[in-house]
Amino acid sequence: MASVPSEPRPVLGRVDKTGRLISADPALEALQRDAGSELGHTLALPQIAAIAELARKLGIPVARPAIAASLERDVEMWVNATPEGDEVALSLEGWTERSPAAPRLASLLGRGSDVDASASRREWTADEELRLISISAELAEELGIDATEAVGQPLTRLFRLEEDETGEMPLISALAARRGFSGQRARGRKDGERTVILSGEVVTGSGGGFAGFRGTAESEATKALRTEAGRTSAFDRALDEALRSPLDRIIESAERIVERADGPLRSDYASYGTDIAAAARHLLSVIRSMSEDPSQGHRTVDLADLAGEALVMLESIAEERGIKLQAGQAEPLLASGEDRAVIQILVNLIGNAVRHSPEGGKVGLVFAKTAGTASVTVSDEGPGIDPADQQRIFERFERADQKTSGTGLGLAISRRLARSMGGDVTLESAPGEGARFTLTLPAA
Repeated sequence: MASVPSEPRPVLGRVDKTGRLISADPALEALQRDAGSELGHTLALPQIAAIAELARKLGIPVARPAIAASLERDVEMWVNATPEGDEVALSLEGWTERSPAAPRLASLLGRGSDVDASASRREWTADEELRLISISAELAEELGIDATEAVGQPLTRLFRLEEDETGEMPLISALAARRGFSGQRARGRKDGERTVILSGEVVTGSGGGFAGFRGTAESEATKALRTEAGRTSAFDRALDEALRSPLDRIIESAERIVERADGPLRSDYASYGTDIAAAARHLLSVIRSMSEDPSQGHRTVDLADLAGEALVMLESIAEERGIKLQAGQAEPLLASGEDRAVIQILVNLIGNAVRHSPEGGKVGLVFAKTAGTASVTVSDEGPGIDPADQQRIFERFERADQKTSGTGLGLAISRRLARSMGGDVTLESAPGEGARFTLTLPAA
């Protein structure tokens, strides 16, 4: 694990133009290993890496506070990043260890902060001129921007700030007064329909002066939901956050395998990375669907395109049983919904069809559109479902065949998601005639 440097001198390191840590004093190298990487590979300490990238982009020395995590402690430091040709020299001062932040599931045990965990992941830091030092991957994804490209840009290039009821902008007032702020309404410039609430605390420099803000961006819809008693339980929030963090890391690592970011790799191994990333994203959508309300994010989606994504996720499972997947739609089929929720539903329906079809059978997808709806029907050649069971299987923890594996949650979640988007999941079946599940959504 990382340890306090034996001498009160700066801890030195060097990052190349691709973001790899190419040299480091023992304490920094130990932090890099604790973060799951090593010398010669991408710098795996996000805040330090963001400061180094900002210095490289601006072409000038940058000094900012940062926090890095070792296996057992958090380490606070002052990072000095100086561009030197294509590389950036690092000098880490004021190395101070402290107890780590409370575990994400601490609230389940009655410990730790009661702050909404999902909001804390939408983080940003900016310098004294409101230039971005770092932005979390989740916030960047929500804004539809590239996190790396956003570093060094003014915060106001990403957000259009709005006045409050008094005619002031809390962020601008806080910048002038060098104090923290909250309640700053803003809209993403790339997606002007999404409103967020910005808040931030002051970051001080090594000399005690004002050095910028460290803040969060909470969607207006999420803030409204949090004020409704019982809308989302503390357990749901803590579980969601606790599982999303490792899944995010799995997805990132799998994508690096696909891109061969760490060196040459056999093609079949690289393809495994695609499967791992797809499976992790699917599991992530299952977790989110248990606590989020898809009705907050309706937009126009292409059912045919999303069905194609769902089929890719299930190809390997179908191939193992010799089942042929058939989709009879090439043209776009537009509907009103939320893409992640639609994929979740289709993966559940197609996955069930594959499991219940005989080996060598077929699973078909048929698309249809009326004046007000768009739908996709998933049919299988399985044993069918008795009419007496056709409503029961949509209840939580219920399965048509109690001898089969599964949690009995898939259809319950699918119907809840569909209805939250103004649609439904329905069933037509009879014993010996297979099953036909139909997802119907409002037409776009």
